[in-house]
Amino acid sequence: MTFGRRLREDVMVAFDRDPAARSVVEVLLCYPGLHALVAHRASHALWRRDFRLTARLLSHMARFLTGIEIHPGARIGRRCFIDHGMGVVIGETAEIGNDVLIYQGVSLGGTSHGRGKRHPTIEDFVVLGLGAAVLGPVTIGRHSRVGAGSVVVNTVPAHSTIVGVPGRVVRESGEHAPGGAPLLTLDHADLPDPVVRALTEVQERLQRLEAERDLARHTEAEASGQHGSLDGSERDRGSSS
Repeated sequence: MTFGRRLREDVMVAFDRDPAARSVVEVLLCYPGLHALVAHRASHALWRRDFRLTARLLSHMARFLTGIEIHPGARIGRRCFIDHGMGVVIGETAEIGNDVLIYQGVSLGGTSHGRGKRHPTIEDFVVLGLGAAVLGPVTIGRHSRVGAGSVVVNTVPAHSTIVGVPGRVVRESGEHAPGGAPLLTLDHADLPDPVVRALTEVQERLQRLEAERDLARHTEAEASGQHGSLDGSERDRGSSS
């Protein structure tokens, strides 16, 4: 695909993912995510041709201009959209598929000092929420969503929703439009919290146990009262005789 066609594709995906986009000129001039991706394609091409220092210098300048740090060795697919983008960090061996949506503050980092694969693989149609961190050579399965502020350190199956620190899978069913296309929405008000859910279950169990205890005490008190009444009646009959 030529540079012009790829750029057009990147501009059009901004209209699909960001309702604030109003014109092609605005997207071309005012979207740092687009600028960072264009610069990365150039630096990645230099990296693959062993112009490593030049590639690093270009990526460093892009970082200075956009606030987005993408190592020239990272591989990024088509129609990736970085929304706002400030603070996004993508490591050298990271791999990002097609149609991925990345919000600001996302980190795709490594957990080792080795020279092999040490950064995440993000498959197609994944959404990475604000401030999410995916660490190590793990894989985020296609159509998955990572909630804001989550820290993912384990591989995640496809069609999952991950929240928390460390990230936990709270849903394993993907959301799709009637036509079959995956929905890339990330309504954080609709994301379940596994900690709150566990505490709610504990609270409900405690309430049931307290209710059972109160019932047992009430039953025991009634039984004691009836037993005391029977003993009093027997004493009255004995004294009258």
